[in-house]
Amino acid sequence: MQETFLVVDDHPLFRDALTLAIKSGRPNAVIKEASSIEAAKQSMSGGDRYDIVLLDLSMPGVSGFEGFLELRSLDPKQPIVIVSALEDSRVVHEAVSLGAAGFIPKSARKAELAEAIDTVLLGNLTLPKSYQPPPRDASGTSDIGARLSSLTPQQLRVLNMLRQGLLNKQIAHELGVGETTVKAHVSEILRKLDVASRTQAVIEVSRIDFDKLASGT
Repeated sequence: MQETFLVVDDHPLFRDALTLAIKSGRPNAVIKEASSIEAAKQSMSGGDRYDIVLLDLSMPGVSGFEGFLELRSLDPKQPIVIVSALEDSRVVHEAVSLGAAGFIPKSARKAELAEAIDTVLLGNLTLPKSYQPPPRDASGTSDIGARLSSLTPQQLRVLNMLRQGLLNKQIAHELGVGETTVKAHVSEILRKLDVASRTQAVIEVSRIDFDKLASGT
């Protein structure tokens, strides 16, 4: 059976590099490309599942793990491998905690990229050689990742708007729905995140923002 891949990156040169790495070991592979999260969502919404989705975290229009969570919510069983210039072990740990099928540094050579892809296709997790798992008591965010992964695409959109400080009326206008619908989404978000208020929900999400992790703040 022919293997299919989706490469999601806004830089054409890196999309080419990933394509070459895949083709080096799989010359007959079918490779599709997406230069934005929206384009990737369209590619994944057709009902077809890719053998691997290779996703750059730093995409336009999203921050932190938002893009990854949006794609994962479309099909939780779809293997998505993070490909990123951020190699901090804490970022890698949170990516895996959120359900990523692996993490490949952008600094990896073509042979290393090909080996990592082989690993994921065999059903195994691929991680950077430099990765050091945090001590068990040093990270309380794994459970947060599992809770976030339970949100639907619409709930993720509402949560992102809550992070921006929008009121229910403003969110309803942006989504083209009634305020009652927004209130229902907010209630479900609070229930799934196991928090009591909108403010607590925003605080919980900020704990897995890789921009903060990478800067050490």
